[in-house]
Amino acid sequence: MTRFMIAAPSSGAGKTTLTLALMRIFQREGISFQPAKSGPDYIDPRFHEMAAGQSSLNIDAWAMTSTQVKSLAGSGNLIIEGAMGLFDGAGFDGRGSAGDLAETLTLPIILVIDAAKTAHSIAAIVQGFSQFNPRINIAGVILNRVGSPRHLHMLKSALASTGVPVFGHLFRSTTFALPERHLGLIQASETKKLDDWINIIADALAPSLDLEALVALSAPATTAEKFMQIPPAQRISIARDVAFEFSYPHQLQAWKESGAQLSFFSPLADEPVEINAEYIYLPGGYPELHMAKLAAAETFTASILQHAAVGTPIYGECGGYMILGQGLIDTHGTRHKMMGLLPLETSFQKRKLHLGYRTLTPLTGHFNGSLRAHEFHYATTLSANGPPLFKAENADDEALGNMGLHIGQTYGSFAHIITGH
Repeated sequence: MTRFMIAAPSSGAGKTTLTLALMRIFQREGISFQPAKSGPDYIDPRFHEMAAGQSSLNIDAWAMTSTQVKSLAGSGNLIIEGAMGLFDGAGFDGRGSAGDLAETLTLPIILVIDAAKTAHSIAAIVQGFSQFNPRINIAGVILNRVGSPRHLHMLKSALASTGVPVFGHLFRSTTFALPERHLGLIQASETKKLDDWINIIADALAPSLDLEALVALSAPATTAEKFMQIPPAQRISIARDVAFEFSYPHQLQAWKESGAQLSFFSPLADEPVEINAEYIYLPGGYPELHMAKLAAAETFTASILQHAAVGTPIYGECGGYMILGQGLIDTHGTRHKMMGLLPLETSFQKRKLHLGYRTLTPLTGHFNGSLRAHEFHYATTLSANGPPLFKAENADDEALGNMGLHIGQTYGSFAHIITGH
């Protein structure tokens, strides 16, 4: 059974590029596997889906219990992309890192090394990562951004002393870069010719890749009980398009497996919410890129307001939260009228990063028990004058004050809930 993680010493080493190339090569070879991403990430899993041909999961060692982690990891072939550096986690103690996840699942690790500005020193990097935590296994490395055949020979000669094998390499090339935006890589659904780009990097990696050694990497299958979350209702209607793509597959799948019926609608296409919906979920995404279109979506807006009038619970996360407010100001200072269901004004005119894991204590009966979540946005709250939804703490258990709002049966906050919904 093939199970491994792709990680790196730091962000920017090329994990996603190499992960997509490997996933495409495995797909070409007809080797089925479950793609996954360590931690809270909405962008990379959609790229995985394109490369692997199936939905990718988020598996989070900070927000999920070990039982939940093992449940999602399943018992079949598994390829997980790490996040940030291998040992970079949350808070001062670094909990929930990709290394913690690999340790929980006893996964061998392929370390992606950015070789662009190193030569013999690469041996010290690899040896240091191999010895830092004796409970994890650095099974091999893939060299990225190699300068030349001579450079490659130097790197391999240096690494020979570590005993860690080189599984493949990519030479430096500008054709391997993807455009980015303020929350990271642009969404897979927005990227033209993404499939061709993945094929290019797969073709470049394949000649040097020791596929047989990769396929031989294994870890014990996990047999934990299924990841379960009680659905908020039996008929759940969910916004889904390029402005509202940030929902977690594990959460939606858990709702379905618990008996809920899910339906989807596109606010950007001015589609209405299902009239029989018993619960409406507005995920995050990039509504700030589509403010005018959303403000003009009369059918969508009318259906939301109609549901609110009869007491249908409506929950918005981050982008979904902002459109439930009174108004949203774009980067040019233009205010766009939103739903008006929450006493909230937000703005992108002056961007400020809000980032980190959150532990949420509900202040209403809509949610039960403590929730694990994360926050990642650049919006500024100009005013939020209603009853708060949560009491929030960061990953170091430090109080952050109240978060979110609720009016009647309409709820929202900037936090993306990972577990405990």
